Amino acid sequence: MRYGWTTGACATAATTAAYTALLTGEFPDPVEVWLPKDRRPAFALATERLSAGSATAGVIKDAGDDPDVTHGALILATVSPGEPGSGVTFRAGEGVGTVTRPGLPLAVGEPAINPMPRRFIAEAVARVAASHGGTGDVVVEIAIPDGEEIARQTWNPRLGIVGGLSILGTTGVVVPYSCSAWIDSIRRGVDVARAMGYTHVAGATGSTSERVAAELHGLPEGALLDMGDFAGAVLKYLRRHPVPRLTLAGGFAKFSKLAAGHLDLHSKRSQVDLRLLASLAPPIGEQILAANTALHALELAQAAELPLGDLVAAKALATAADVLGPAPVEVDVLVIDRAGTIVGRAPG
Repeated sequence: MRYGWTTGACATAATTAAYTALLTGEFPDPVEVWLPKDRRPAFALATERLSAGSATAGVIKDAGDDPDVTHGALILATVSPGEPGSGVTFRAGEGVGTVTRPGLPLAVGEPAINPMPRRFIAEAVARVAASHGGTGDVVVEIAIPDGEEIARQTWNPRLGIVGGLSILGTTGVVVPYSCSAWIDSIRRGVDVARAMGYTHVAGATGSTSERVAAELHGLPEGALLDMGDFAGAVLKYLRRHPVPRLTLAGGFAKFSKLAAGHLDLHSKRSQVDLRLLASLAPPIGEQILAANTALHALELAQAAELPLGDLVAAKALATAADVLGPAPVEVDVLVIDRAGTIVGRAPG
């Protein structure tokens, strides 16, 4: 299946083109961007507009074969000079949301441009400035016409992101979501690990948790299973084809679902149960019930010095043990935050 590009990658491409035009008077088309893993995709421009004090460029998002609601959306970046020494200032234009509730990786009042896309854009601005004699002090406004309408098909309204979509993506790449292919790759990963004689494997929900598990336990690449949201697929296959030790690593929200007994952790098929989290931290149960997100619940517990991460890890471990049954597999669970810090562990 054909891969696509995230809104973050598209916004980076549009920003690169707009800032280049602001400094040189010409839009690069296509425009190349730098993404992790040495990817250097080039994007055709759909819109170019240059004025005395700003430049705007637009890229059409191609999500590949993924059923992404933002496929075909126009991602616009308008770049204008910022105050000296200000660096890159982000603003939400038409169709890009603003954060209004805690519990997200952005402060309340900030444009819904996630940390990794901000990093991509800031690095792109620095490269353009170095190449064309700019200062790198700019205001970058990202807009998505019709973004507010599209956002109604997402979780943004419920999360308190108002006015439009979020600019997302940790790698810049959209991997087509094929359940059967993904599950098959998990099974093949277990098969390879067993064939290599590995006695310890790790299943992680994402790249950050995978890195933490690998570094903590010194695991080779061949022992890492690309679990994603399919915790059940890992556990059920290991029940039939056991490996002596399994580490499960993932974010707090994902593993809150596993703690509740869900084996498919995708947002379309399972949701965080705040009632469960509240029951694990009775002193602040009412606060957790009113929390905006799982991350918000964790922050509340941390502020109250309650080990909610460890308690979620323990319940996730119990779910895993139930699925594995009598299979000779010893399991440990690592709950990771967005910064790569272990916030919960079982056994402790």
